[in-house]
Amino acid sequence: MPELPEVETVVRTLRSLVLGKTIERVSVHLPRIIRQPDDIEQFKAQLAGQTIQDISRRAKFIQFFMDQDVLISHLRMEGRYGLYQSEEPMEKHTHVVFHFTDQSELRYRDVRQFGTMDLFPKGMETATGPLAKLGVEPLEESFTPDVLAKLLAGRSTKIKPLLLNQECIVGLGNIYVDESLFKAGIHPEKPAGELAREEVERLHESIVATLSEAVEQGGSSIKSYVNGQGEMGMFQQSLAVYGRKNEACVRCGAEIVRFVVGGRGTHICPVCQKK
Repeated sequence: MPELPEVETVVRTLRSLVLGKTIERVSVHLPRIIRQPDDIEQFKAQLAGQTIQDISRRAKFIQFFMDQDVLISHLRMEGRYGLYQSEEPMEKHTHVVFHFTDQSELRYRDVRQFGTMDLFPKGMETATGPLAKLGVEPLEESFTPDVLAKLLAGRSTKIKPLLLNQECIVGLGNIYVDESLFKAGIHPEKPAGELAREEVERLHESIVATLSEAVEQGGSSIKSYVNGQGEMGMFQQSLAVYGRKNEACVRCGAEIVRFVVGGRGTHICPVCQKK
C-alpha cells in the first residue's frame, strides 16, 4: 500500500499534469469505488464543469480541490492515476475516468479494486468521512519532539503499532516505521510510554529524515507502486532493514531478522535494536 512518500509523489506528479484542467464529464465503471455521495449520477453531475484548482495530500489521501467541491481519493493497495489522450485505448481495470475539455483524460485504474473516492462540498471535507479523525502530519513544522513525546506519554502500546495508528501520526506505514525505528535504535515492541526523552528525540529525527529522503527519491517501488507518470520510486535501494531478512545489517553486520508485531511483518537488527 502506498505510504506518505508515495502519495506525496503522486500528488506532485498530478499537480504537474492536471492542475487547471476542467472536467467535461465523468465515467464510473465500478460504482463501489465512489462512497460519497451514494448516488453515482449525483457524483458525476456535481463534478461536470468544475476545474481542478489545487491538489494536495492529507495523510495517505489525495485531495482534489475543485471550484465547489473537494474529491478525497485513497489509492489503497494498487490504485493508480494516469493522464491519457481520449483516443488512447482503455486499460483493463480502469474504473473511473475524468474527461477534460481539452480531450485529455485522467484515468483511475485499480486491479485490486480497494480504492475509494469521496466528494464533499468545500469546507466540509474534514467534518465527516475519512479525514475527520486524522493525527498530526510528520513533515509539518507543527510535528516537534514535544508533540511526539505527548503522543507517547503514558501509552503501554508497543511503539510500532502506535506509530501505525493514523489517529496519532498520519502517513506512516510498515516500511517507514521499520526504517525509522532502525535509525533511532529502538525495538518495535518497546512500550511507547517507556521511551526516554533521548529516544523520543532520536525517533522524531529519524521519522522526519526517513520520510523526507523517501519523498525526494519518489517513494519506494515495493510490489507494483508507480507514480502518476508510470515511474518507479527509488527509495527501496536505500532501505536498511525492511525486506532484508537474513541480510547483513548496514551498521554492524548482524543478520536482519523478521517477525510479527501487531499483525505486521517487522524487520529489525537484533544488535542495533535491543529489546
